[in-house]
Amino acid sequence: MRHFEKSANIKASPQEIFEYADNHANFSAHMSKSSWMMAGGKMETQVDEGKGQKVGSHIRLKGKILGINLYLDEFVTVHEHPFRKAWQTVGDLSLLVIGHYKMGLEINPENNESKFKVYIDYELPGSFRTRWLGYLFGRIYAKWCVNQMLQDTYKHFSQN
Repeated sequence: MRHFEKSANIKASPQEIFEYADNHANFSAHMSKSSWMMAGGKMETQVDEGKGQKVGSHIRLKGKILGINLYLDEFVTVHEHPFRKAWQTVGDLSLLVIGHYKMGLEINPENNESKFKVYIDYELPGSFRTRWLGYLFGRIYAKWCVNQMLQDTYKHFSQN
């Protein structure tokens, strides 16, 4: 497994941050927009009846990048409101630059702020055809994804 994490202090309570980040439409918004990192493509997010907000709940993403169909299924493994949440991929997936992964967030109160950390532990793609893409771009993509989640959350609370 490869690892990347980043944290920032945000002027909001752990409760406020957790409620924002626990809504997958907010937290994975960067995946639903066309961007250079997504090669102009985007992913559609689908959640089950648990809305990705309880242990065992599923979050599925599917989309197309450079004409290639991508999909993944995540399930929530930790949901400790308002301090920790973790999820990981399960089953077959089709991604280009990373393989199976575990992601999570941690929120700790610090003075009048909260320290907000986002992390990812990821494997390289399993397919021989895409494994070389993982060596070249896996770390860049993992950093981009974590940074987007952190920055979007920071911006949300900076604007309020």
